[in-house]
Formats: sequence, structure tokens, C-alpha cells
Amino acid sequence: MTAGTAALTLGQLEASYPLYCKALRRLVQEGSSLEQVQRTVCWDRLQMLHKCLPTQYRNPVTHYTMLRRDCGLMEQVA
Repeated sequence: MTAGTAALTLGQLEASYPLYCKALRRLVQEGSSLEQVQRTVCWDRLQMLHKCLPTQYRNPVTHYTMLRRDCGLMEQVA
């Protein structure tokens, strides 16, 4: 996080989890590559949640892969 950005609390991250998941789903539906998705804010937030609470929040790579499968895009995963 940059110096000009206010730090988010874990509660704020958890409250916004559905929003981050929706953003990730939209990126996958648009055909964004894993590398492109990893440069987004939603990816950073999902990564933070997984790092802080790994038993409650899945690894974003796993989430990305599951979304690709659900969208029928698995043949494009490298």
C-alpha cells in the first residue's frame, strides 16, 4: 500500500469480500489473463484475506482457476 492510502482493517476487507469476488469474476469473463488480474486491487485484497485467514478464504489462484472453469475457459489456462 502506498503512503497516501489509508490502511484497511480486516473487518473492512471481509465486508468487501463479495465485491472483490464479483470484480474477479468480471475480469475472468472479460478474458483477462492471470498476470493481468494479479495487477488489480481486487487481487491484492483477496490475497490479503487469504494470507490473514487462510482457512476462511481460498487462495486467489484457486479462485481464479475455478472461475475460469465455470466460464468454460480452462483450455486457455497456461
